[in-house]
Amino acid sequence: MELLIMRHGEAGWHTLDQERELTETGRLHVAEAAAQIAESPWRPKLIWSSPFVRARETAAIVSEILNCPVEERPFLTPDDDPGQCLDALLDTDISPLMIVSHMPLVGSLATLLVDAHRNGIPFMTSQAVMLDMPVVGPGCADLKAQFLP
Repeated sequence: MELLIMRHGEAGWHTLDQERELTETGRLHVAEAAAQIAESPWRPKLIWSSPFVRARETAAIVSEILNCPVEERPFLTPDDDPGQCLDALLDTDISPLMIVSHMPLVGSLATLLVDAHRNGIPFMTSQAVMLDMPVVGPGCADLKAQFLP
């Protein structure tokens, strides 16, 4: 399975966490990272997005640039257990798949898949990584590429 994991773009702080919207800079950076992904061999067939506004906005920008559909997943909010996401990955055969979510989840999930522990690596806003997993499971992924705005 090929999996892209992306952190949402920069968001403002003027409202409740779930309702935070992307800034103009955030939108620009998401588009820049998505353009890099569009030039790579790893164009996702589907995007799973957190239900939070900033992640949905990020996924919509990426979806438009990469021409792929988006589905919201309730287990992709900031403090969700990366194990829930791993379980969902085991139940899908879609590849490449992209996940758009938040810190600390994106860091914990990437670290779980690559290094088999949950001490999350940091992700900048709008950053994405490409993981290749011959088998879906902890410690089974190799980091193939990073996409930065």
